[in-house]
Amino acid sequence: MNNSLILQEAMSVQTWTYILVGVTFSIYIGIAIWSRASSTKEFYVAGGGVSPLANGMATAADWMSAASFISMAGIISFAGYDGAVYLMGWTGGYVLLALLLAPYLRKFGKFTVPDFIGDRYYSKTARMVAVVCALIVSFTYVAGQMQGVGIVFSRFLEVDYNLGVIIGMIIVLFYAVLGGMKGITYTQVAQYCVLIFAFMVPAIFISFQMTGNPIPQLGFGSELSDGSGTFLLDKLDGLSTELGFDEYTQGSKSLIDVFAITLALMVGTAGLPHVIVRFFTVKKVRDARKSAGIALLLIVVLYSTAPAVAVFARTNLIETVSNQPYSNVPEWFKKWEATGLITFTDKNKDGIIQYVADQDINELEVNRDIMVLANPEIAGLPNWVIALVAAGGLAAALSTAAGLLLVISASVSHDLIKKVINPKISEKGELIAARLSAVGAVCIAGYFGINPPGFVAAVVALAFGLAAASFFPAIVLGIFYKRMNKEGAVAGMVVGITAMLLYMFKYKLGWFDEVLPDKSEWWFGISPEGFGTIAMILNFMVSIIIMKFTPAPPLEVQEIVENIRIPNDAGEASKH
Repeated sequence: MNNSLILQEAMSVQTWTYILVGVTFSIYIGIAIWSRASSTKEFYVAGGGVSPLANGMATAADWMSAASFISMAGIISFAGYDGAVYLMGWTGGYVLLALLLAPYLRKFGKFTVPDFIGDRYYSKTARMVAVVCALIVSFTYVAGQMQGVGIVFSRFLEVDYNLGVIIGMIIVLFYAVLGGMKGITYTQVAQYCVLIFAFMVPAIFISFQMTGNPIPQLGFGSELSDGSGTFLLDKLDGLSTELGFDEYTQGSKSLIDVFAITLALMVGTAGLPHVIVRFFTVKKVRDARKSAGIALLLIVVLYSTAPAVAVFARTNLIETVSNQPYSNVPEWFKKWEATGLITFTDKNKDGIIQYVADQDINELEVNRDIMVLANPEIAGLPNWVIALVAAGGLAAALSTAAGLLLVISASVSHDLIKKVINPKISEKGELIAARLSAVGAVCIAGYFGINPPGFVAAVVALAFGLAAASFFPAIVLGIFYKRMNKEGAVAGMVVGITAMLLYMFKYKLGWFDEVLPDKSEWWFGISPEGFGTIAMILNFMVSIIIMKFTPAPPLEVQEIVENIRIPNDAGEASKH
């Protein structure tokens, strides 16, 4: 009888998942068919006529990827205080982008970042380097999204992880290729509604369950509702130290690494092509500012809740599985164990799960990316809430993946084919090239999703480091320093992204060593996720030094730089 009840429970969760995922996917595909692109302008920038509210919601969905929804709270739940670098870096970076760069880029009126760099630095070479950098950044970023899709499908639809990635590829390819930016924009509006509802509902449930306070942002700093008078964070600190871990509320990262990661994430945000392009979809510079503000408010809802979700998940996990007989583990444990994302190795053969900091004794390995998705199951929430989180995770991953695929296809079709290889290509030919590029891009993205280099948030952090190392100096100097020339910009981008790639390959992937180098070998004690800061500084230095010894830009280019900083209400983006 007990086994049949468990089977019914499992089937019920799976049924709910099929229903909610099926409904949301039908909405996304329906929107894509309704808003399919018929011109290159609609494909690249949704025709340039999106309202500030719709663009703000789409930007928020584009911004809050699988890293934000699935992995950020998971990393914070294990890193504790140290996980704050992701909150500070990503949120601060969005403010930097919205206030410092987006309005000026929008006024310049180009569809893509390589388009801006190619025209601002009056050079096909600069455009080509920017295209290569955009592809590297976007493919690194999209790998994390496809990984998130695979994790959700493998657990909740109980399919193979690789098959889950392939299903996600097909869905995102359909509405990205058919609708372009126009289809993606309105799909992302729906995806924001799905992902924020899916993130907040279980957080409210669990906050009330554990502390009696339904507001998660207040709940994780409140007393437990068990009458003990103990604060939740104090309890988690005690549980952590009992198992040999550092106190949850006490950091262990070096100050320089915290600073480096935070800054790399901030300036990397300001150089992300798929976020910048969103500001070209509105009619005016004023609308770009409005949509940036709306997006920031919508992003804060999730980002202010993530630390609470991390605390709830970590506390429930420790209490549920630590020092418990393996024979008595709940059904959710078995389900996640089947995906390979949580593993138990009975080292001392006593049948008891030893979950401790000492890796020689520890018997439990938990993939950080499952914490948000498994949280409702661990807390025993209703089945529809568990399924809702799966639908939200897919919405977050697919919304960002679509934006990235569009950047990749635009970089190839517009910046490479239209601007360099075949300037006489017809608009229809360019649109076909853009769609074919998206097909190729999603296949490569799927490969990286099946063979990821780390946790979702860690992979995405590397993409931010690459954007910081390559685009940020070229964009900032291009807007605010009219003397900056093509020679300096090209040299800076090449040096910056090369330094970041070499460091990432050596210290994150171990390509040049038989074993992955130890943390003690990091330069200045800075992790690969934070090295984008060093690479960015190298980019600035090389750009300025080379610029000093090479000719100034043409006068017409210097006049353009002067004009884009004049605060007026610019009209529509220039046509191509």
